[in-house]
Amino acid sequence: MSAKSKFLFGRRQSRVRSSLTAAANGRPRLTVFRSSKHIYAQVIDDAQGKTLAAASTLDKEIKGDLKTGADTDAAALVGKLIATRATAAGVSAVIFDRGAYLFHGRVKALADAAREGGLNF
Repeated sequence: MSAKSKFLFGRRQSRVRSSLTAAANGRPRLTVFRSSKHIYAQVIDDAQGKTLAAASTLDKEIKGDLKTGADTDAAALVGKLIATRATAAGVSAVIFDRGAYLFHGRVKALADAAREGGLNF
């Protein structure tokens, strides 16, 4: 990644996050990070600065079921897992933080599965 693309990625990420903090109204943030091999999700309470729940394609519960950690099927499994862990932690409403990623493909699959799992956003 070139220096200019890193700069633009960071700018887009900060633009998305600043609009989220204005709209959050005290709700925790469901944030997504995707790499070329895996996808990660966390539910973060920004007021306390704590992670309430986390899930990824590296978790033992779902790693054996996956062919690869970099497809939409893997993202859907992570979405279901983060939804169950968040509801177990007492979180039912979140705000979705896509970071600088477009709401498409793996990010969309994770979000849809988290909605089906019981998270409201």
